[in-house]
Amino acid sequence: MPEDSIDHIDFDELNRKAISQPLVTHIYTADPSAHVFGGRIYIYPSHDIESNIPFDDLGSHFAMEDYHVISMDTPDGKAIDHGCALHVKDVPWAEKQMWAPDATEKDGIYYLFFPAKDYQGVFRIGVATSKSPVGPFIPQPEAIKNSFSIDPAVFRDDNGKYYMYFGGIWGGQLQRWRTGTFKAEGEGPLAHLPNDDEPALCAKVARLTDNLLEFAETPKYVVITDENGEPLLAGDNERRFFEASWMHKHNGKYYFSYSTGDTHFICYAIGDNPYGPFRYAGRILHPVVGWTSHHSIVKFNDTWYLFYHDSSLSKGITHLRSIKVTALHHNDDGTIREIFPYQ
Repeated sequence: MPEDSIDHIDFDELNRKAISQPLVTHIYTADPSAHVFGGRIYIYPSHDIESNIPFDDLGSHFAMEDYHVISMDTPDGKAIDHGCALHVKDVPWAEKQMWAPDATEKDGIYYLFFPAKDYQGVFRIGVATSKSPVGPFIPQPEAIKNSFSIDPAVFRDDNGKYYMYFGGIWGGQLQRWRTGTFKAEGEGPLAHLPNDDEPALCAKVARLTDNLLEFAETPKYVVITDENGEPLLAGDNERRFFEASWMHKHNGKYYFSYSTGDTHFICYAIGDNPYGPFRYAGRILHPVVGWTSHHSIVKFNDTWYLFYHDSSLSKGITHLRSIKVTALHHNDDGTIREIFPYQ
């Protein structure tokens, strides 16, 4: 929710009602991508800082500069900050705005995928590697060829193939690539979005090359359909995709989850393969304090967990968020039990 709508909130009471508390409190963290490597949980969040940049629809106030890696023995254990794993000044092609990252592992090498704006103001997606899950990560000299927009999420399927899901509208620039070439921001922050009665813009998915450094194919749309098999419309803003892609697999089904952005839900859709189409199935997380909602889903010791963030620690400041975790439950019919962040 916008910052001007939170004046009435009693944050002491809100935090008493919260189903979980911030995992770290010495820095602000958001957009937690969680993974289990070697039996330990590693979280790859963005690192929020005070930028003193006014709030706008481009997200200019989200001026993050680096990434920290957080690790835990268990979801209810102590969270350890391993310090700066990658800074924008070490990425040759990137100028600013190190937004939500993700990570994966292959053959003992850890890969950090991250979006940032290049020196032309265009979001690209980069990759950096390390022999340790906590870094430091060494970036590739160039962004991934033909990459664009934000919020990379990398999924390893059971056959050993890796797929990247990415994209975000509004400040994430996905709408500016509708024709295949970038449309400049001079036409307004929300230019080039579909009309409400047109199919909604979707996330993108591409299989990665064996070395995980490039796209192995042209990215495809991740189509989310309604109960009749028709694509969700742009005006269906309580269900349509906005940003924050994630993929997990449960009982042979592929669960694509995402944020609805301006309506503040984490929703999900279910498909039979990594490319979809995915049929809308419901909500996972109801709105949190703070404008954004961004998550990841990971299984640890046979229990699924939702990692997410809110702005309760900063008392509602939109760009100063804190990562949290709570249990996630799949029902017998494959649906996911809805989570209410404040009881």
